[in-house]
Amino acid sequence: MKDRLIKLHNVSFAYPFGGRVLSGVDLELNAGERVGLVGPNGGGKTTLLHLIVGLISCTEGELWAFGRPRRTEPDFAEVRASAGLLFQDPDDQLFCPTVVEDVAFGPLNLGKTADEARAIVADTLDLLGLAGYQNRITHKLSLGKKRLVSLATVLAMQPQVLLLDEPDAGLDEETEARIVNILAELPLAMIIVSHSRSFLAQITTRAVDLRNATLSPFDLGRPVAI
Repeated sequence: MKDRLIKLHNVSFAYPFGGRVLSGVDLELNAGERVGLVGPNGGGKTTLLHLIVGLISCTEGELWAFGRPRRTEPDFAEVRASAGLLFQDPDDQLFCPTVVEDVAFGPLNLGKTADEARAIVADTLDLLGLAGYQNRITHKLSLGKKRLVSLATVLAMQPQVLLLDEPDAGLDEETEARIVNILAELPLAMIIVSHSRSFLAQITTRAVDLRNATLSPFDLGRPVAI
């Protein structure tokens, strides 16, 4: 399918000293889809996102991304340039002293000039309601602002796909509503991990439940399918 962006076929994964968290998983993400991913804590949701971008390797099965099978580190380096991963903990994503340095890091590493990176930073922060935050000290921000800056670092890469690990966790109602509006308007395919059915229902086109190492459709109040 020409619109297929990500495909997992019969994918399994087990940690060396733990149980199997994925067993024969099949999942496709097509252009324009926003797929919600739910399931219990420790059930493998974060693991699945990390497999897609090659931070860990599946023990069985095949992973295709952007029209090609992905097996080696050079393969996944290309994937990470097109699939933006938002970590569950903002402190794992933000490592520079200031907001502008964090958000500009990705564009600069993709070869953008300093002027181009500054323009991307300004546009991205403005989109997220963070205009004027360029010189703020990142580690002094509130959790909600850190989540927004983390999302800015991902969007600044101008990805084709967003992989979002609990983007709504710990947010106040106002910040959560802002993120809902932003994500709902972005013309990007997404996989969004969340424990909030209402959050996902406002954004996603379908949802799946990762439980007992397997995926099944999850009903958000409308027909869904894997």
